[in-house]
Amino acid sequence: MQTHHSLEILKKLTILYVEDEENIRDNITKVLKLMCDKIFATSNGLDALNIFNENHIDIILSDINLPKMSGLEFVSKIREGGKRTPAILLSAYTDTPYLLHATKLKLVDYLVKPLDFSQLKEALIKASQEIYDEGNFIIKLNNNTQYNISEKVVLKDGKSIKLTGKEIALIELLLKNRNHVVNTLEIKDVIWEDSYEATDSALKAVLNKLRNKIGKDAIKNISGIGYQIITS
Repeated sequence: MQTHHSLEILKKLTILYVEDEENIRDNITKVLKLMCDKIFATSNGLDALNIFNENHIDIILSDINLPKMSGLEFVSKIREGGKRTPAILLSAYTDTPYLLHATKLKLVDYLVKPLDFSQLKEALIKASQEIYDEGNFIIKLNNNTQYNISEKVVLKDGKSIKLTGKEIALIELLLKNRNHVVNTLEIKDVIWEDSYEATDSALKAVLNKLRNKIGKDAIKNISGIGYQIITS
């Protein structure tokens, strides 16, 4: 997979970044936002585990030496739960015990601090390629329907169904927040640049067309709040 394609895929991913030093965390988060669409940043391993369990995370980027729960323990718990989420660990340590423990966690990379940004970028591209190669860019919506994030098409009963720009924006917003209800106003802001076009009837029209393509029950309406996508 070419670097440009890898960067395009990386842009669609959600990263969980864990670093206890505030200045470093803020600076790296700014860099990550240039490459990725959504970032969760926290300062300790315990909070990181809670964030991971409550949200869809594509890539983990974590320091090793953290309060409450180390980065090694955090990733170990994820692996114990059967999750193969690509993980990159960061550390000032090059000691053999740390390296030996880290190799058992099937990491994408182990980077030594202070960070070299070109190495960080390379590791993130490698992680996105791993996701792509394993088919994790194809999300199962129900028994006979999938969404290919890379190609931006719905796959239904072996056939490819094209989506409009607004339908793509809607389904990807809902999938990024698949464990949560997305507020109606947020949906309108993402789909329409011109607020005058963002009417309730216009949103319902886009929703109905998308539902016709992915299944009537695929998108759940939470009255007075917003919408949530249901995946298998």
